[in-house]
Amino acid sequence: MAQSLVNFRMDAQLKSDMEHVCRELGMNMTTAFTIFAKKVVRENRIPFDVSVDPFYSSSNLTALNASIQQLQTGQTVTKSIEELEALADG
Repeated sequence: MAQSLVNFRMDAQLKSDMEHVCRELGMNMTTAFTIFAKKVVRENRIPFDVSVDPFYSSSNLTALNASIQQLQTGQTVTKSIEELEALADG
């Protein structure tokens, strides 16, 4: 069977992480992508759900950034588990 070169770009850290996982599985990235391509062709679909992770929604990221800002500027209140449980029971 004739071979064809496929070339695309990805984030360097993502590539490194994927290479690590592939090594742990006893394969290289070429084998992993070939497995993926064969499954796409066989099933005529992307072989996993593609969806948006709600964690990364703009409203959640805004809230997270506000929390980080409060933490960095010392605008936080620290409570122990016992104190929080007392508040909940109160």
